[in-house]
This record gives sequence, structure tokens and C-alpha cells, in this order.
Amino acid sequence: MAVHDRRNSSAKHRNNRARIGLAAACSFAALAIAMPAHGQSADPSSAQNSESQPAPGVQPAVPSTANSIGAQEAGQPQDEATAPDSNKANTLPAGGGNGEIVVTGLRGSLQRNLDIKRSSVGVIDAISAEDIGKFPDSNVAASLQRLPGVSIQRSGNRGEATGITVRGFGGDFNTTLYDGRRISTGTGGRQIDFSTVGSDFIGQLSVLKTPDVTLSSSSIGATVDIGFPKPFDHPGFRMAASASGSVQDRSGKVVPTAGLLLSDTFADDTIGVLADVIYTHRDTTSNRVSVSGWPGGFYAPCQLQGSTAATCTPTSAANAPADQKQTIVGWYPQQYVVDQEFTKDRRIDGRIALQWHPSDALMLTVDDNYSRQKIVTDIYGVGVWFNQGDLRNVQLDSNGQVLNFTQAGSPTDFTSAINTQVLQTNQIGGNLKWDPTERLHVEGDVSYAKSWLNPNGNIGSQNGDIGYGGSLSNVTGLQINGNSSSSFPTLTTYGPNGSAADYTNTALIGSHVTVNQTQRNTDALKQARLTASWKQDDLTVKIGGQYYEDRFKLLNTSTFTNNFWQAYAGYGAPSGRTTGIAPLPASLYQGTISLNNFIPGFKGALPPSLIRYSPIDYQNFLSGLGNPQTTNIPGFNNIPGFTGSFDQMVDPGSIQDIRERTWSLYMSVAYTTEIGGMPFHFAAGLRNENTHLRSGGQGRLPVSIATSSADPTLLSVSFGPTSTITAKSNYSYLLPSVDARLEVTDRLQLRFDASRTLTRPGLSLLTPVVSVGSGQRVNALTASGGNPNLKPYLADNFDAAAEWYYKRNSYLSVDFFLKNVSNFIVGGVTRQQINGVVDPTTGQPASFAVSQQINGPDATVKGVELAWQQVFGDTGFGFQANATFVTTNKPYDKANISQTGFAVTGLANSANFVGFYDKYGFQFRAALNWRDEYLLQFGQNQNTGQFGSEPTFVNASLQLDLTSSYDINKHFSVFGEIQNVNNNQQSTHGRFKNQLLDVFDYGRRFVFGAHYRF
Repeated sequence: MAVHDRRNSSAKHRNNRARIGLAAACSFAALAIAMPAHGQSADPSSAQNSESQPAPGVQPAVPSTANSIGAQEAGQPQDEATAPDSNKANTLPAGGGNGEIVVTGLRGSLQRNLDIKRSSVGVIDAISAEDIGKFPDSNVAASLQRLPGVSIQRSGNRGEATGITVRGFGGDFNTTLYDGRRISTGTGGRQIDFSTVGSDFIGQLSVLKTPDVTLSSSSIGATVDIGFPKPFDHPGFRMAASASGSVQDRSGKVVPTAGLLLSDTFADDTIGVLADVIYTHRDTTSNRVSVSGWPGGFYAPCQLQGSTAATCTPTSAANAPADQKQTIVGWYPQQYVVDQEFTKDRRIDGRIALQWHPSDALMLTVDDNYSRQKIVTDIYGVGVWFNQGDLRNVQLDSNGQVLNFTQAGSPTDFTSAINTQVLQTNQIGGNLKWDPTERLHVEGDVSYAKSWLNPNGNIGSQNGDIGYGGSLSNVTGLQINGNSSSSFPTLTTYGPNGSAADYTNTALIGSHVTVNQTQRNTDALKQARLTASWKQDDLTVKIGGQYYEDRFKLLNTSTFTNNFWQAYAGYGAPSGRTTGIAPLPASLYQGTISLNNFIPGFKGALPPSLIRYSPIDYQNFLSGLGNPQTTNIPGFNNIPGFTGSFDQMVDPGSIQDIRERTWSLYMSVAYTTEIGGMPFHFAAGLRNENTHLRSGGQGRLPVSIATSSADPTLLSVSFGPTSTITAKSNYSYLLPSVDARLEVTDRLQLRFDASRTLTRPGLSLLTPVVSVGSGQRVNALTASGGNPNLKPYLADNFDAAAEWYYKRNSYLSVDFFLKNVSNFIVGGVTRQQINGVVDPTTGQPASFAVSQQINGPDATVKGVELAWQQVFGDTGFGFQANATFVTTNKPYDKANISQTGFAVTGLANSANFVGFYDKYGFQFRAALNWRDEYLLQFGQNQNTGQFGSEPTFVNASLQLDLTSSYDINKHFSVFGEIQNVNNNQQSTHGRFKNQLLDVFDYGRRFVFGAHYRF
């Protein structure tokens, strides 16, 4: 077994002493200057390339950060990088003999990941491809959750992992890079949707939990760097192809996925070309029971169960009778919904990379990455709307949570929608690595990326809403019977006039509202980086600069804006209304969907079925009635400007035009020395970020509110003229860091890291206007306001870790971390009057629930990550296990009903276990992932309560996934997967555990296919 050579001569030590002392002085000087005002950021990549001793095992095939290597290293084939080299101590005898072994496949990938973790000075975890075209998981986020401290968020209706949380910080708190570059996103936020990233041909994922100042310091959670393969990673001709079919157990239809990668080098290995394309198709049918929000407010005693009051008119008036006065704190469900969702997810990923390597000193790479994802979801549902003041026979628990009630006059709506989301991204970039001397390395990188959400004029959501109300409204009863993780509310009475037998009687059903809406966003990102590094023996110095220009444009169009959504509201004659069309043509109806055993394992009773109908056919029928401005159409709701077509109109309040320009300068120093004969690796870095923000929007004020003659729950808002509002702000921060690693023995090492990082505010928070929606509901007037002067979150981060690499491909580690976060952005819902408009239902000035944000309190997050990787000799068996325990000094207080309630979101204990077998060409892996309950966000689908933004909690989850493959020969293999073997369901709740917000049952998915590699 090769061991680290500790016999450095004293002469060499004396010769290096002055140089190392100078580097140390520069490093500590940078820290001393920066710490009083700002913080520090580490350079793990510098340390990775110092003359550190690699771990026993296979040398990493891909550097852990793409920008840390010179032109000569960039051109080194991965095949050579993974070959055994006794001088590098990357081999071990098999079974105690003298032979060397080189492990490939799953165990080889785990060894590379271990080596990257071990040799970096900063805290980094990595996942490597097992071979070209063979990544461990079909979803990038699903792979990342195997790492310590990383957990995922899933799309409820698809079950796909779409985002990650690192050490309790999710969404915008994490930065995702492609080969060291930021990627644009049209989602309307800063984070990417990981389901849009094809994993088939990824080379490596690196999760930097401490910052690399030469990449970015703009992530309090972590920086995720997605590394793609290049032609010179594997010189010569290479091909990888994959094809698979997948089926979700409820959809019952097999859909295809296929990918092809071709790579070749020629002209005496000076030119390389790589191209790949992936087509991915997923179909999912999910069942959902939800409550759109649990607003908090006040009940009057006359509303409570057992009240003997002759009349009940709840009021907040000071001189009201005691039994009519709203004084009892309580919560209620705003809207109860049951629906089934059919989702078709289709994605195309394409990539081309060209490399020119005319000499060892020069490497030019030009690449283009393209992705287009189209998700179409058909939804069929039923919903009932509630108002707190209309509830009677109310039973409350000790928290004020409603357990049982009735409501007279409740309408019932059957909904149908086709939601379409198209997300398209393209990034083109160039990278030049030049080694003018043996010690000096220069790298320049430029790129341009743009993303579009819903380009080319598609409609984002087409909605139909039919039902019965008015004289057919029923006395609806609702019971809440248990915990949101195992129970949903039960409708005790339903149907027109309470007749359950007529629940889906189409002769009584008429038209209600028609909503079309589309969010259209673009995000254009320009970036450039120039870095020079000097390497001499055990010293590396880097200096450089970076420029970002990010331009976000967001707007929403809808039938709310022009009020066309109410054109045929009213439910029609059977409901006793003069507006609305009823009955509707029998040809519109496509049958029903049974709700029997709708959410397996959950208790609660549902109505018998849902009605299937096409919202497009429904809208076409209404449009086919003609132009109500020129023709008398009985049932028309007298909406000005409506000529028969449900055209969308731009909502001025939704328009945002945000430009961020950021200039960064950075410097880092890394070196290796000895302390008491123990190798010591140190890196210090400093990054200055100067950001200039310009935010624009369209402002308009409401001038009147009118009730709807068709539906007493609907309101229409009229506005004054629209004007452009622009605001500017800027901020500058120094972001320093220190990373240190001490090799106590050949197998045991200690780490310490300190840094300051930032996370910029969410885009939706930066609008300079207060926006009032044109479509409102009685007792639910809402508005939202932005704040372009919001400053970034700032975090001072500390890590202390110990790692024991006790045998090949096996280790134990413990990492204690602490984050002191300031400038937390907090908001709430405050009651405000706007422009003096009057609420026609009360005759008083309208009270809007306005959501706004400010920079507020500080908080501390601390925790520990435990990781254990064990391979049992040459048996092929092994496992990975990790657990993260995290806490904060600002937990959520459910008893706090002030407008400014605050808590740290995203924090949850989590654990992962992956057991595997890998030998004789056969691989099998079982992955078990657990995450405890956590606070996702402040805010629910409906935010009309009087106690600020109500919280959304995600219930604890446990999911088991199985994967297996068999190598028929060295070129061809077959594989299979079963995702969500235990049929895990995603559920959320509000302030209290029995406030169900959503439960999604998305079922299992089965995948089978084949890989070919040459």
C-alpha cells in the first residue's frame, strides 16, 4: 500500500518558508481588511490543485470545479486520469495481494466522488457518471438528494424532483451552474427547475457547500456545478446511446425516452467534436385533494355550535350585540377542491461542444446547450367556496381550528382546465485556457443565455367552470377529522338543494366563469470571466474579475384583466339566475371519473365522481353563441367589450422589467505546508460584488368596485390610467472566505471553513408597484406590493469537520455547520385602504389584504451532517448512509397571530440510505430517502386572512427507489427502475397539522431500457 511521504527535507522546508509566509500574510491581510465590514469566501478549487496527496483509490476523472485547471490538464484524457499510478497512491492491492485493481462502474464512480471530497480544501460533495452516457439517476435532483445535507422538492402532480434544499436553504438560496457558468431561467425566479435538465450525458455534479470565490459567492445554501463531457475527455471516437420506456402505474401507457451522444477527435488529436441529443417523455396521472387556503379571522358567538341566537349577523362594529360581535379567533377553509390531473411532460435536450487543442499550452472550447420542455396538464375537478362570516354550527378545537360547520347557499363548481407550460433555454459560450508559462495559467470565459416561458403565443391555462348555485345552492357541511398526513376533509352534504342523487345531474348544471391566463417571461444573461493563476510548488495564487448582466421580463395576460371571465357567469335558469347558460349541450360531457379509493391510505369521504369535459369545447360553445354586443343572447352578463371571444389582456400590474448588473473582482491564495509533520492545506479568498439594479413596472389605482348581478360572490374592479414606474438601487459587498484542511494521519483529516455569502431577493419581490387584481371575490379583496430597495440576505458561515478514510472506497465523516443570516426578507398581509375605493358589499372603504416585504430580522441556523460510505471488500456489496440534523433560533410559532410573524423556512432533518451490489456486470441499488416535516413558505394559494401570510408546511416523507442494470458485454447493458416503490404521497398543511392544504397521490413509475457505449 502506498503511503504519503512525510520526509520533506528541512532544506526544502527552509526554502519554502519565506514564500509560504508571504502568502499567509497576504491571506490574513485580506481577511483582516474584509471581516469588520463583510465576510470571506473560500477557494476549494485552488486547494484541489495544490500538491496534495490524493486518496487511495481511483483518481478523479473530472476536476471538481471546471474552471480550476490549465490548458494542459484540460486536455488530459479521462482514461489516463483514471489509470493506476503507484506514484499517486491511487491503487490498492486486491485481497492483500500484489495485484493492482482499477474499479469502474458504480464503485468506481463512488471512489471518484470520495477522492474529490477528500482532496478539496472546501466542503464539496460530488456525483460522477459511472461511464460516458451512464449517470446514476434519471433525474438530476434525485441524484443530488443522495448527498449529505441535500433534500429535494417535488412537483406534486408529476412526482418529479424539481428543486433542492441544502442545509435548509432552498430555491433562490442555491446557485446552479453549467460548467462554471450561471444559467438563465424563465420560471420567474432565480432557481432552475431540475426536471428541465437531462441527466443522461452529464459528466459530474459538484455541490460546493463552501464558496469558491472564482466562481460565485451568491448562494447561502450551495453552488451546484453541472459538468458536461467534452471531446478530449475521451479522445478518439466514442458513442453512447440509450433507449427506455416508462409507465406510471395509474396512467397505464408506456412512453419513450432516448438519447444519443457522439464524440470524436481528429487532426492528430488537435480538434474534437461532441454532440448529443436526448428526448424525454413522462406521463403521470395524479389524484389531489386540496384546500386553497386557511385564512385566519374572527367568529361571532352566534356562529358557534349550540348557539340559540334568533338571527346571526357577524360584525366587527364596536356597538354590536355581544353574540353578533366577531371576537373569537379562528381559521376556516377558503375553498375545498378535489381534482384529477393528467400530465404529459416532453423534453428535448441538445448539446454540441467543439474543442481546439493545437498545443499543450492552449485549449479553446465552444459549446451550445439547448433545452425545451413542454408540460401539458388536463385537470378535472370540483370545488366549493366558503366565507367565514357565512359559516354556522361551527365547532372549534383548542387552537381555533374549525372541525365542523355548515354553510347555506354554497354553490358547487365543476372545473376543467388545460394548463400548458413551455420552458425553452439556450446557452452559447466560449472558453479559452492558455498556459503562457509552466507556472502561469490564464482562463477567459464568455457566454450568453436566454430562457423563455411560454413563447410563440401558446395559452398557459384554459379553464372552464360550470355548476349550480342560486336557488339550487345547498347547505354544505364540512368536517375535518384528522391529521393532514393521513386524512382529508369530508363533505357531509352536497348536491343541488342537498340532493346527492342530483350531484352530477347535467340538466341542472349551467355556465359559470371562464378563465384564460398566461405567464410570459424571458431571462437574458450575459456573463464574462477572466482569471489568471500562478502555480509554484505548493503555492497557487489566482486573481480575476467577472461581469454579469441579467435582464428579466415578466408579464401575465388573462381574462381577469378585461373582466371577460364573467361573461356567462350565473349558472343559468335552473339556479334561478337571469345570466348564465343552462342546460349546456350534452355533447360537451365526456363521462365521469370515480373518486372511489381516490387517495389510498387517507381517511375521509368524497363525493362519488368528477365530470369530464373539455374547456376548449366549452369555450367554443359559448363563443359560438355570437357577439352579445350586436345580438341579444339570453344569459349574457353584460360585460363591456366582450364580443364572443375569451381573449386575454395584459395585466399592467404583472409587468416587470428588471436588470441586474454585477461587477466582481476576486483574489485567492492557496498553499500547502506542514504543521508538526502533518500536511496542512490552506486557502483564503476575497470577492467583491457590486450590483446595480433597475426595476420597472406598470402602476394603476382602483377607482371603483362593483358587484356582479350574476354571482353575489364576484366583484369587478375598475381602474384609472396606467403609468410606468421605475426604481433604481445598488449595493456592494466584500465576501471573504478561509478554508483549511489538516491531514492528521494518512486516513484522518480535519477541516475548518469560514465565509460570507449572499442571496439576492426573489424577482417577484422587486416590482416598484402595488398591484390590485381586477377579478376579486367578496370578503377576499387582495393586492400585492413589491420593494425594489430590498437588500440581499447575508450569511456568515462556519464549518468544522472530521473525515476518516479508513479503507478503499469507505469513509466516515462528521461536519458541524453554523450560518448567521441577516437581512432576512419578511412580509405579511396588512389591511390597507387603496385610493379610497368603497366596498359595495359593506358600504365602507374597501379593505385590501396587501402582501409586502421588507428586510428584517437575523437568524442562526446550525446543524450537523453525518456520512458513512462502506464497501465490503471485493464482495460487490456496499452502502452509503447520511443524516442531517438542523435547527434554528427562529422556529415557527403557531401561536403568533401578528402581521409580522417570522421563521426560517426549509429546515428539516433528513436521512438517506443507499444499499448496492456491483459485481460481474450486475448492479442493484435501493435508495431510501426521508425528510421530516418542514416550513416551506409563508403564503398559501389564497392569502386573505387577518393574521398575515399563513404558512405552508410540507409533511414528512419517505420514498424508496430501486434501480438495476446488467452488462451483457462491454458495450451493451440493460437496466430497470422502480420509482416510489412504497407509493409515497406528498402532502402539505397550514398553521396546524389538521389544516390540509394539498395531498397528491402520483403513484409509482416503472422504467426499463438499454445502454450502448462504444
